[in-house]
Amino acid sequence: MRFLMMSMATDEPADEQLYAEMGKFIQEMTAKGVLLATGGLAPEAVVITSVGDEVTVTDGPFAEAREAVGGFALVEVGSKEEAIELGRRFRRIVGDGRSVIQQVFGP
Repeated sequence: MRFLMMSMATDEPADEQLYAEMGKFIQEMTAKGVLLATGGLAPEAVVITSVGDEVTVTDGPFAEAREAVGGFALVEVGSKEEAIELGRRFRRIVGDGRSVIQQVFGP
């Protein structure tokens, strides 16, 4: 089962200890073959909306900066519970904030 784990952006600067702990966590997930991809996302984005034949492109997509996804990890695990446990471990490392986990369907 694949899950997309998204972390909402924060204004908190990262310190060396956070980078070290995240590095260990990423190495562990990579060694276990769980981590498929990870990355940070730029705060700028565009929204493409279609209604009938009309396609509109606007800046966005977030009403507030705290709603923006700041980073993601794509993981492959045996169950939703395993994905949630990885999410819990991530939140313990990075501290206060919000993450979203969604199952990914497809090959």
